[in-house]
This record gives sequence, structure tokens and C-alpha cells, in this order.
Amino acid sequence: MARPNSEAELADLIRGANAPFSVRGGNTRGLSQDGGEALETGGLSGIHLYEPGGLTLVAGAGTPIEDIDALLAEKAQRLAFEPMDHRALLGTSGTPTLGGIAAANISGPRRIQAGAARDHMLGVRFVTGAGDIVKNGGRVMKNVTGYDLVKLMAGSHGTLGVLTEISLKVQAIPETEATLILRAQDMATAITDLTRAMGTPFDVSGAAWLSGTATGGPAERRIRVEGLSGSVSYRARKLTDLLGADAVVEGADSAALWQQTRDVAPFADKPGAVWKISTRPTAAATFCDALLASGLDHSVIADWSGGLLWLLTDDTGDAGAQAIRQQVATHGGHATLVRASNNTRKSVPIFQPQPAAIEKLTAGLRAKFDPKGLFNPGLMEIPA
Repeated sequence: MARPNSEAELADLIRGANAPFSVRGGNTRGLSQDGGEALETGGLSGIHLYEPGGLTLVAGAGTPIEDIDALLAEKAQRLAFEPMDHRALLGTSGTPTLGGIAAANISGPRRIQAGAARDHMLGVRFVTGAGDIVKNGGRVMKNVTGYDLVKLMAGSHGTLGVLTEISLKVQAIPETEATLILRAQDMATAITDLTRAMGTPFDVSGAAWLSGTATGGPAERRIRVEGLSGSVSYRARKLTDLLGADAVVEGADSAALWQQTRDVAPFADKPGAVWKISTRPTAAATFCDALLASGLDHSVIADWSGGLLWLLTDDTGDAGAQAIRQQVATHGGHATLVRASNNTRKSVPIFQPQPAAIEKLTAGLRAKFDPKGLFNPGLMEIPA
């Protein structure tokens, strides 16, 4: 296992390498590929700069998210994109790191209001497969010419370079929050309500629906608002009048519901494969109905007002891959196999197969940034 303690050491290691690496941060998502030496970024840890007044933070890629959360909390600030913790769902250990979150563009329920992880990344430093150290972006948002490597690295899953440092914008923690809960509503009606809520002026920061098979009881629609106490109370009343609610929970109780939604906790202790599907909110219910009609039983957690579907399926055969990706082709979007047995992973692509033109472009980028094919080979490719 390689664990460099500086960016320069990492660059030297990569320049002298002739065999592939399995690049990992805390390895909490379990996507590291076999056959390559483990390259851990934990030695590239530490807060390099924090300016609470400027709402900016710069940290090494190996910095644990819990360390960043603790530091931000001292100044009543947070990472607004609400990154998921995969450990319970995947049964993994380790600690989520900033580099892992950035490399996979991990974004939680608040994405519908605050944007994705990549939208909060101001700048990155990384080492290419040639051992070159690259810096892009900075600590302030401004228009620049040239490639936006910050966006390119977010979601590349370590296949283009090894992140060493990330600059972020952070956000103040609101005074309070409240969640409107309505139970026993069918998916199509709930998604209609969630998309209506997003179209109101009430600044909704969470919009989700959980099927009864996910909750273990009645289905549950959740709508979250955050901010000053008086504003939250007013907006919660207005949304209740408009869309109805069986209950309104506030503060820590509300936060616990969204941590559960964020981490897909209802599926953590249930057997089966877990899929993450991005599609149009207005297509979500039709998407799931079509899967049921095809014979694919599943449980659903619909986040982002239906734009993000977490599905729990039986981990037999292809775990529903053919049916799911057929619906992706029909409705648009993409599907990622987040959890499955090793046998399933060997035969089912983890990531959505790309059209030939996009795959050609992607292969060209990999060849440019990682000419020796060192980083996570095979991770984003279709199994033979």
C-alpha cells in the first residue's frame, strides 16, 4: 500500500510507477478495483486555510469530513451540499474524506436548493498520471478562460488524477429547520406535490418520498424548509395549507429524518442490490411503475423531488439492470449500481454505459490525463 505524506511525494511516486493503482480516500464506498496497489490519500490531510468571514475553506484531499464538520460547526457553518455517508448502507468502515466526496461529486438532499458538491468547489490541486502537479481555480468565484478542471475532476472517481487539495465555499447553519410529513400517499401524487413545493417561493431545501416497503409502514412524503425561526414557521404553515401534512417536526428531529434520507438508511439493514438513478422528477413515478410492470419488485426512496431514485432490488440475476437501464433509455438519465454482491458486480456495469461518442471523448481525456493507465483501471468500464 502506498500512502504519500505530501503532494511532492505523491508526484514522485506516480512518475516512477509502471503498475496501476487503486486510488482511495477512506474507501467507504467500496469501489476500489482489485489488481492495483492501494494508493491512499490519508497522508494528504489537514485544514490549510479557513476564513469564516469569507465562507471559504481549503483542505487536503485526505482530510476526514468529520474533522471539517467539527471545525465549521465551531463557527456555525456547514457544507451546504450535505454529503452522504455510505458506511451503513454498504457495510464499510473507514472515514469519508474530502477528496473522496469531491472525486465522486457526492451530494445530498439539499442539492435541489444549494447545488451539488462540484458547485461548491472553488479550486483543486491534483497529480496527473504523468506525475505533473496541476492547480485549477482558486479561493474566490470568478470568470476564467480555459478548461474548468474543477468540474472535470468532480465525478471522475479518481480516473483522471489524484486530488491533493480542494478549496470550498461553505455556508452558515440556519437557525432552525422544519419538515412537513404526509403519510400513505401514492408515489405519483407525492411527486406531483414535491414538484409543486419546489415551484413555490418558500425556499424548500428537501423534497423526498419513501415507499411503504422502505419505511416499514405507510409511505411518507417529506418537505423541508430552513432558516430563521419565524420564517420557517410561516413557510411551513403556507406549505401545509397548500399541500397538507399529518405532522410537522422541527430542529433535531427534522435533521434526523434528512440524515436518514441522505444516507439511504432504510436500506442499510435489508438484503439486496441498491441502485442510484437520476431522471426527470416528472418521470419518476412512471419509471417505477414500468419496472413493476416488467416484474421487477423494488423499494423506493425518491429524493430531489423525484429526480433521484434509490431502488432496492433482489440481488439475483442482473439485479434488475436490464429493466432499469431500459427505462433510463426511455426516460433519460443514468443508473449506478451502488451495492451488490461480487458476482453481480463482475457481470453488471457499475456506471451507466455511455454512448459511443461520449465514450470516445472520455477515453481521450483518460489518455491525456493518465497516459499510462495507472488510476483505477476498469472502474468505469463495462465488464467483458
